[in-house]
Amino acid sequence: MTETTTATATWTRGAWRNWAGNVTARPARTVAPASTAELAAAVARAAADGLRVKAVGAGHSFTAAAATDGLLIRPDRLTGVRAVDRRAGTVTVAAGTTLRRLNTELAARGLSLANMGDIMEQTVSGAVSTGTHGTGRDSASLSAQVSALVLVTADGTALPCSAHENPEVFAAARLGLGALGVISELTFAVEPSFLLRACEEPMGLDRVTAEFDQLVAENEHFEFFWFPHTRSCVTKRNNRSAGPASPPGRVSAWVEDELVSNGLFQAVCTAGRAVPSAVPGLARVAGRALSARTYTDDAYKVFTSPRRVRFVEMEYALPREAAMAALAELRAMIERSRLRIGFPVEIRTAPADDIPLSTGYGRETAYIAVHMYRGAPYRAYFGAAERIMTAHGGRPHWGKLHGRDAEYLAGVYPRFGEFVALRDRLDAGRVFANAYLGRVLG
Repeated sequence: MTETTTATATWTRGAWRNWAGNVTARPARTVAPASTAELAAAVARAAADGLRVKAVGAGHSFTAAAATDGLLIRPDRLTGVRAVDRRAGTVTVAAGTTLRRLNTELAARGLSLANMGDIMEQTVSGAVSTGTHGTGRDSASLSAQVSALVLVTADGTALPCSAHENPEVFAAARLGLGALGVISELTFAVEPSFLLRACEEPMGLDRVTAEFDQLVAENEHFEFFWFPHTRSCVTKRNNRSAGPASPPGRVSAWVEDELVSNGLFQAVCTAGRAVPSAVPGLARVAGRALSARTYTDDAYKVFTSPRRVRFVEMEYALPREAAMAALAELRAMIERSRLRIGFPVEIRTAPADDIPLSTGYGRETAYIAVHMYRGAPYRAYFGAAERIMTAHGGRPHWGKLHGRDAEYLAGVYPRFGEFVALRDRLDAGRVFANAYLGRVLG
């Protein structure tokens, strides 16, 4: 059997499996278009044949948002930079381009995104469509950095969208879940390349939570990881620097990013899955393993880190003022339960934005993400955490595991009905539907 495995999805003959291995799709046929025209023709042909259509990215979503038994569109050939407009400060890129390639090509041109998440394996369209974000006091998600896009709709029309052209569609399609059509290309607002100074520092949980608002206010990009069963955290503060660049040395970078963050952590997770009672002690080891370090490097290299330990994840966006209370409730729940959690909890922030289905829509946001090592039981933990997050009006990340449905989501997104109405207009025949969209959109 032919199999292709990457740092992202796995393809076997007749089947596609996501990075975490928890979602599999068996499409009736697949296609890898190399242009907008080829993509539009493939969508029109599938719709005429009565097939549903979904486009996959790199497989880093934990939900079945891209799964289909109809036509599965692969990103392999729809790649590359299409145009650079230095005067406007924009770069147009094909939808299947990975963030790694985009950042490399931007850097070669002396350009940069303002903010991004912590991995570079995703495709640009997959990252935008599911609301991928990093952490930032002033700079928001990748979707908020999109200034134009081309959307192939259910009848095979290639629809250009921006604030000036089909603005209603543009507003929603910047984070469209694949429900409105298939994105062919995206235009991002970019800026001249810049350096970030990263300060990574262990810190006690009590101090981090007490100073959370101050740490967010004083740093352009602040995040922290809390290790359950301990009072240990690792904090990361990223701020722009005039330089000079002072990247981690090759040996020290390998020790921190590969040996400790991936190698040692993989061993800790494997041991914890085999012997759950050992998890609290292993968590204390993991919490002490990372040491303080400071370095200065190109922004995209500081924003991102290698992620080789595979896991499943749930993340909720909360009103920022509710985050520390929710984290305290999460910690109390873990302490009084029999759960053994070997993966750290990640906390990030984002400013308010105006994208209808953005987790940051209309409010200053803090994200709380919970993870479990792949293969370890996660449902009890995620379910208990979800009850805490929803009690605070939380919005689940669209590409990560959650149990919410359209009824709940309509109550936490003021423009939810507007999005659904647009979907009814653009895809009345539900060419782009699947079970996940049926649950979350109705």
